[in-house]
Amino acid sequence: MTNSTDDTLFHELALTLLPGIGPQLTRQLMSYGGSAKNVLIMPPGKLRRIPGVGEATVKMLTGPEREAAFRKAEADLKKAEKEGVEILFYTSKRFPSRLKLIPDAPVILYYKGTADLNAPKVVALVGTRKNTDYGREQTERIVQGLVPHRPLVVSGLAYGIDIIAHRAALQEGLETVGVMATGLDRIYPPTHRKTADKMLEQGGLLTEFPFGTPPDRYNFPARNRIIAGLSDGTVVVEAASKGGALITAELALSYDRDVLAVPGNLGSEASAGCNALIKSNKAAMYTEPLDLEQLLNWDAALHQSGKFKAAPSYSAADFTAEEFAIITVLAAAPGRELQMDDIAWQAQIAIYAVASLLLGLEFRGVVRAMPGKKFALV
Repeated sequence: MTNSTDDTLFHELALTLLPGIGPQLTRQLMSYGGSAKNVLIMPPGKLRRIPGVGEATVKMLTGPEREAAFRKAEADLKKAEKEGVEILFYTSKRFPSRLKLIPDAPVILYYKGTADLNAPKVVALVGTRKNTDYGREQTERIVQGLVPHRPLVVSGLAYGIDIIAHRAALQEGLETVGVMATGLDRIYPPTHRKTADKMLEQGGLLTEFPFGTPPDRYNFPARNRIIAGLSDGTVVVEAASKGGALITAELALSYDRDVLAVPGNLGSEASAGCNALIKSNKAAMYTEPLDLEQLLNWDAALHQSGKFKAAPSYSAADFTAEEFAIITVLAAAPGRELQMDDIAWQAQIAIYAVASLLLGLEFRGVVRAMPGKKFALV
């Protein structure tokens, strides 16, 4: 590696390329190690003292698999540089702010494009792969209604509603990002390559999967959580009684994000999922742009430059940078209690330091502690 930044990313990427070490364990290791490099050079005895680390993980971090991950990381960094791909570890300031707030967030992203992933307004449009003419018309109408807000439009590059949403956004001059279930070098389905190429100039392509990853079936639900987590809200245009669009909607709800659904004819299987979401009060009904504007409160400027603002009653001048980082994380989850581990990785502070900082903030009456190592702002 040629400089410290490259060296840091090299080790971060290598850590994510080790088999069997998923996002949760990666964050746990980072909390105790402080950096990916520290984790990857940590002696076995010290690794064994980290909660959640078993013998298999110790062997993975110290054995031949580590050397294989180093070789792939070096090759992938060269390929990323050659192809203009940005690799974002979850501690990067350019990692999407909204995505950091979901409990099962990815720890690495591969991104190529021009759009700001922390755009002030981001909306997801999803639906069935087997759309009807009604679904196409409604998707295009929704995108046209979004134009005054200039949001980033997110979808999954799939057949049906997804690709219609991307193409409508391009047509209306809006930036649009496709979240992929493959590596960036494997456009799927291949028939959407022409649209994907246009998106690179007016939006982008995003994935958590390394180069060469094929469209394995289990990658698609994982992809859906990124669509939901990346957005302020999700609009389901057409969805059958089962399918990926409903999974995305359920994930968005679990992340405390708003969901809207376009109603369809009773008896139409293509709209059965949307009608069920509305009937069960899981989704607000979308009939006009005002429905989305009011639900997402876009006109109230809840976000500033795509960053979640800390509670207005606290001033950064009254706290250290690390204390205020914790306050900002807690303020971004109003009415919710966060686990200490979640606070640590969202604030990008080692867990041993977070424990001390939270205690100090509790003494000052800024946070309150609850059972189970959960905390919230007072």
